Amino acid sequence: QLQLVESGGGLVQPGGSLRLSCAASGFTLDAYGIGWFRQAPGKEREGISCISRSGGSTNYAASVKGRFTISRDNAKNTVYLQMNSLKPEDTAIYYCASTVQTICAIARYDYWGRGTQVTVSS
Repeated sequence: QLQLVESGGGLVQPGGSLRLSCAASGFTLDAYGIGWFRQAPGKEREGISCISRSGGSTNYAASVKGRFTISRDNAKNTVYLQMNSLKPEDTAIYYCASTVQTICAIARYDYWGRGTQVTVSS
């Protein structure tokens, strides 16, 4: 009954912004670290950002650092990924996942959402 659901994807022009949401049900999100991942057609899944259980530590892949921001709102049981200055190469399906481990950048992720499509195109 633990479930993660992504939302907020869509079509955006280069240079535009989107905010993705990862909503949890069946558990309290503040007990878990959350990672965001993406997979483009024909390519390997890429970890792009994560936030620790406490919210005090965040990590970003070099490909998105300075453009994306991860945050959490425990009252809403939701983690967000704010994506700015979007590029065509950001086009992918974006997934969120949860971990019970402390250091999210090296964690194993146990539960996964089903993804939301982000398309960046003129």
